[in-house]
Amino acid sequence: MAELHPTIARVTERVIARSKATRSAYLDLMARESDRHGDRSAYGCSNLAHAYAGAVEDQKTLAFTRAQNIGIVTAYNDMLSAHQPYARFPDAMKIYAREVGATAQVAGGVPAMCDGVTQGMDGMELSLFSRDTIALSTAVSLSHAVFDSTALLGICDKIVPGLVIGALRFGHLPSIFIPSGPMPSGIANKEKQKTRQLYAEGKVGREELLKSEMGSYHSPGTCTFYGTANSNQMMMEMMGLQLPGSSFVPPNTPLRSQLTRAAVHRLTQISRKGADPRPMGEVVDEKAILNACIGLLATGGSTNHAIHLPAMARAAGVLIDWADLDELSSVVPLIARVYPNGSGDVNHFHAAGGMGYVIRELLGAGLCHGDILTVAEGGFAAYATEPYLDGPEGNQSLAFRPAPEVSHDPAMLSTVAEPFQPDGGMRLVQGNLGRATFKSSAVEKERWTIEAPALVFNSQEEVQAAFKAGELERDCVVVVRFQGPRANGMPELHKLTPPLGVLQDKGFKVALVTDGRMSGASGKVPAAIHVTPEALAGGALALVENGDIIRVCAQTGTLEVKADLSGRTPAAAPVAAMGVGRELFAMFRAGADGAEKGGSAMLALAGL
Repeated sequence: MAELHPTIARVTERVIARSKATRSAYLDLMARESDRHGDRSAYGCSNLAHAYAGAVEDQKTLAFTRAQNIGIVTAYNDMLSAHQPYARFPDAMKIYAREVGATAQVAGGVPAMCDGVTQGMDGMELSLFSRDTIALSTAVSLSHAVFDSTALLGICDKIVPGLVIGALRFGHLPSIFIPSGPMPSGIANKEKQKTRQLYAEGKVGREELLKSEMGSYHSPGTCTFYGTANSNQMMMEMMGLQLPGSSFVPPNTPLRSQLTRAAVHRLTQISRKGADPRPMGEVVDEKAILNACIGLLATGGSTNHAIHLPAMARAAGVLIDWADLDELSSVVPLIARVYPNGSGDVNHFHAAGGMGYVIRELLGAGLCHGDILTVAEGGFAAYATEPYLDGPEGNQSLAFRPAPEVSHDPAMLSTVAEPFQPDGGMRLVQGNLGRATFKSSAVEKERWTIEAPALVFNSQEEVQAAFKAGELERDCVVVVRFQGPRANGMPELHKLTPPLGVLQDKGFKVALVTDGRMSGASGKVPAAIHVTPEALAGGALALVENGDIIRVCAQTGTLEVKADLSGRTPAAAPVAAMGVGRELFAMFRAGADGAEKGGSAMLALAGL
């Protein structure tokens, strides 16, 4: 393991110093919680009878032994293809627990919306706040306090961050994330992207588009592009919160079942009653959070995590910001090209060497923390491996071997010595318009700087209408405002990607500036996203007018308007929409803090 890179060491020292008071307060709380909820036998008999009543086969073990009890928090539904395999997990996990003299109960279920279904629809305005709803639901699930450890079943966009936040408030318990794996690869990603643009131009119909989309999203398992869901899986490995190499093993396979079994067994070893206690609150520290940031940069992961990482960190008393990400990005090279940053998907990534290869490269170059506490034996070095089934068919057992030393696909995975890009490709741009995230790894370098007149809109639907009317056929910076957490819940704005891509392909210089969200699937158009402060919270975007010259530059980290805004009156915000339950989330919008802090009313009002 190489000596830690000085820039990473400097950022780490800064984060530890900044977090000193909040981290200390968090660890003190976890110590008190461990003392107060150390054993379920402290509960009254009536309380325990309620807890055991539904356990059926495990009632006697729960009631009359000191067996460990694992609390399962599941995000199962079959609206999300990634979560559909979870239907059978609890029954199997109970059997795996009995194998080692333990028990397992479903502590609770959390909501899990599919951003793919709600993309561009009204329901997307609930998406960001579903993360906090999931965190609250996790807390409700674990509030019964009869568990010795926690198994977390969740994969997709807001679900993993929500589970992390909720479980961290029970950080005196050990927790392991158990994924279910990606669906098989469908049609080529470039073909899918081409069909979307042709549809945006009116050159193919809805039937052709639907066939293309169903060729991509076609069966149980995680969507295979490298968006927020698969970035979640990467981060859980980088933080040491799931077993090595478990992120991208396909669902409903013997290897996947053995990984789930091993995770259940491991929980009994690292619980408070086990031989090697590893509470989640100690696993998720400043170094683990920064490892997640580094993994995000090295693999070109989703920009949504510029919002989720600060929120998850706050739940553990750790304070990070976009300047930290930007400084890390300056020294962490891009060593993976996964769609939309490359042609292959996560199945190809896994076959090329996957997470084990990435982690070995980063550790070997001193670009991540190797001294973190993980849920697996052997420290973080154990994550530079890959799982496999050893032995004759019918009598195979889970084993781990070193990750490949050489990439099986140099177009997908490269080395730190010869990266695809010398930096991590997630940059902070800032100026008189605020602070924003720019995902340079997804954009050709010649488009990193755009200076053009602003065209201002208050919704992505307005942009689409202008595109169809031919009003965007020019060099322009498209400004879409009133899309932040306080305005409408900060929906993703992927309806913008095809029309802006068409304009770019026609030779126009075009960029997007918005206080809304885009994700790892955002594509090739230069974009300054998550602008904070948002327009509804005093941000300068509310003062921008059509024709103002805006400069966006990832090279210099610039986001500025070349106009005097001092005498202008802010534009009036659209009236908050109702329907699809959006009105029920008014309290989340009203209390939400800025995107750089995580866009959370829950964390802000809790004083975290």
